[in-house]
Amino acid sequence: MTAARTDIDPIEKATMGKVILRLVPFLMICYFFALLDRVNVGFAALQMNKDLGLTPAMFGFGASLFFVSYFLVEVPSNLALQKFGARRWIARIMITWGLVTACMAFVVGPYSLYTMRFILGAAEAGFFPGAILYLTYWLPSEYRARILATFTVSIPLATFLGSPLSVGLLELDGALGLRGWQWLFILEGLPTVFLGLACLFVLTDRPEGATWLTNEQRNWLTGRMAADAAARKPVGHLSLWQLATNKYFLVMALVCSGASATGSVLSVWQPQLLKSFGLSNLQTGFVNAIPYGIATVLMVLWGRHSDKSGERRWHTAIPLLLAAGGFTALGLTGTAVAPTIVMVTFCLVGAYAFKGPFWALSASWLSTSTLAAGLAGINAISNLIGGGLMVNVVGLVKQSTGSFVLGMLPLALLCAVAATCVLVLGRNVARAADLMAVKS
Repeated sequence: MTAARTDIDPIEKATMGKVILRLVPFLMICYFFALLDRVNVGFAALQMNKDLGLTPAMFGFGASLFFVSYFLVEVPSNLALQKFGARRWIARIMITWGLVTACMAFVVGPYSLYTMRFILGAAEAGFFPGAILYLTYWLPSEYRARILATFTVSIPLATFLGSPLSVGLLELDGALGLRGWQWLFILEGLPTVFLGLACLFVLTDRPEGATWLTNEQRNWLTGRMAADAAARKPVGHLSLWQLATNKYFLVMALVCSGASATGSVLSVWQPQLLKSFGLSNLQTGFVNAIPYGIATVLMVLWGRHSDKSGERRWHTAIPLLLAAGGFTALGLTGTAVAPTIVMVTFCLVGAYAFKGPFWALSASWLSTSTLAAGLAGINAISNLIGGGLMVNVVGLVKQSTGSFVLGMLPLALLCAVAATCVLVLGRNVARAADLMAVKS
């Protein structure tokens, strides 16, 4: 465990203040719009499913195809970012997915929905791990949990703000001859294109090219990041095949799957779950926002606590255990909406509080040469399991049994297994580090 720091010199404070202020808020806005893609399809379904004749299984399959293409393109996209630079590649990703999102307004049936969701996943693939990778170029290790937690706060924030926004856009139903769900895709897709263009002017690929830092600040940051890169990591230089079979990498992907499945399943199915209690579309939007608002605050506080204490392993495992408990208790809430909201809140707080400590832990285990492929691979596999598999499971169980809750019970087991894995593997890494320290 790393002790909390109390001695920050002025050059470090000034440099990191500039870096954080320039990069983090802008990337948060970009990621906010990325997450709207995952939120809006759940709300579009409130009108779209009937218009297109979609069964729960069809909708679940269509929603899950996003994660299949996302999985296939994720690692190549992150490697391309490393080759071409974050400024151009993140801009390319955003412009592409913004245009595809807007085109989702013109699907006419299940097969066109399947096609567009698959293309959308490929278009967006690489943004999240690319942004995480990009931030590791700029953030020393002791800053990562709180800053990555702040960055990923866009995930619950997108649903907190996107829920009422999405149901509000549904109220445009009939304007210019378009349905509300069509306006939802158009008006949430086009701003992403303009943000993609802004990336070309706001982002700088590496600290050594940051003309907005002084020479002293630039030299301090490049030296500090070089020292971080030189530190010994559990996962050293590996080929893609070696990485794909590495136990640390595979366990990290499994661990991330618990949180990813929780967030993906609830973003797709939660609006329909809540509406099943007899709520209107507008009521569903505002009630749906409550758990995400709470998760937004707590994930930042949890990330700050992880950095302050220097502890990562338990800060990663405890949120997963909270999510597991929430899913288990969800089956006991019956037909009461208030207890259901409380349990969903537990699940979402767990899924999002997990992110800052986990990505900081992952970056500390991966060497510089494996960081791009490693982060992308972890995110890709976790999204395939969480979004591709679990979103489908809920749809199939709902269609067979009429119950959303039964379809979510496997998530409790996945989160519990993930928590156990990170505790066991993290203990082994800590023991190995202590042994190395004694030998040196």
